[in-house]
Amino acid sequence: MTDGERGNSIVMGFTLSSLFWLIVGLLVGLWLAAEMIFPALNLTPWLTFGRLRVVHTNGLAYGFALSGIFACSFYMLEKLTRSPLAFPGLARVQLWLFNIAIALAALSLFAGMNTSKEYAELEWPLDIVVVILWVMFAVNVMGTLIRRREKQMYVSLWFLIACVVTVAVVYILNNLEIPVSLTKSYSAYAGVNDANVQWWFGHNAVGSVFTFPILAMFYYFLPKSTGVPIYSHRLSIVAFWSLVFGYLWTGAHHLMLTPLPEWIQTVALAFSIFLIAPSWGSVINGYYTMGGDWGQMKSNYLAKFFLMGITFYGLQTIQGPTQALRSLTGFLHFTEYIPGHVHMGTMGWVTMIISASMYYMVTRIGNREIYSEKLANVHFWLILVGQLLFTATLWVAGIVQGAMWKATNADGSLAYSFLDSVAAMYPFWAVRLAGGLLYFGGIAVFAYNLLMTTRPKTQAA
Repeated sequence: MTDGERGNSIVMGFTLSSLFWLIVGLLVGLWLAAEMIFPALNLTPWLTFGRLRVVHTNGLAYGFALSGIFACSFYMLEKLTRSPLAFPGLARVQLWLFNIAIALAALSLFAGMNTSKEYAELEWPLDIVVVILWVMFAVNVMGTLIRRREKQMYVSLWFLIACVVTVAVVYILNNLEIPVSLTKSYSAYAGVNDANVQWWFGHNAVGSVFTFPILAMFYYFLPKSTGVPIYSHRLSIVAFWSLVFGYLWTGAHHLMLTPLPEWIQTVALAFSIFLIAPSWGSVINGYYTMGGDWGQMKSNYLAKFFLMGITFYGLQTIQGPTQALRSLTGFLHFTEYIPGHVHMGTMGWVTMIISASMYYMVTRIGNREIYSEKLANVHFWLILVGQLLFTATLWVAGIVQGAMWKATNADGSLAYSFLDSVAAMYPFWAVRLAGGLLYFGGIAVFAYNLLMTTRPKTQAA
């Protein structure tokens, strides 16, 4: 293909959008972390924790991650199919509509318009826009696959198909609502059924957005950036089908020890433990791909991101399933341990893979070297140390918190009040804020390095 046939401008548009929403989402997250220590920062209703928290999660999950997924998906599609995008004009419209929708979503959440369903807080008019955007993406993915010149489908394409199909199904079914005004609606489900559908969506949103397309990037960009072929394409396909089969059954592990029927909880628990195997199939595939070439961890700045990213994915996929065990969930649920678990995946696995993929794409699209490899290494170490400070601190905090909630005196009364457990969290929250600041520093370096790399080449005099 010639450069003119490729959707480089579309890929760059989504890449820069992803970078912008990453900065915005992290700034909101830092403000939230500061509010935990300094409650006076809840200055106005628009800046209260309850409103900012959903702006933070939606801004990063959809603004940053989805933009990055769109950018990398379009890039990989053209490469792996050896065909240009089927509908580049549609992709450009999607780019603009996407950014408008994210901005409107943030404003609506700041204003308190909220369905109160986690990761599905947007009200019904914006839900319709989300569905339209996803149809645009799906049309381009499927259309390009149908027109592909390369008949062999590499595993990354299978993961993209899974992402397209599962996000559509779980998002639409969970967001069936009865509107009562332009800014308010009520769920079509009620009671325990509503909770069950919500976490069927919630956990599969994590799988479909933070797992399938990120694994697609890992399987494509790791071999491309290291020059080492994937260890086993067969293993990757077995892991793919096992992951897709198992993931859709696990949502109810968020509802252990609740009024949800116990058989549903047990099915979710069983499949959660099962998921360790296909998840680690990809981890092992990544490790074996490097084989005897581990020296690239020192010499190749991209290898560090991809290998540490898949390591955090491996840790995440042990930690998550074991948390579903009733004895552990009874101790850890609702504690600070859970945000620590979630952020290891988002700050370690997802962001490392997307940022490394962006480094690769931007340099190839511009046909140039990275602006500063030294800055890329600074970026890596800052986000690694910041993430570990953030997540490990919250794991310890959650264990302390759970122990305080369950501690009893000899007469059976509670040894600590709830406020005692809150006061005990302040030192941990301070370290969490410090870790977040380090992490943000790394992302600021990343943004500078990426933007400097995209500058037009100066002509020699």
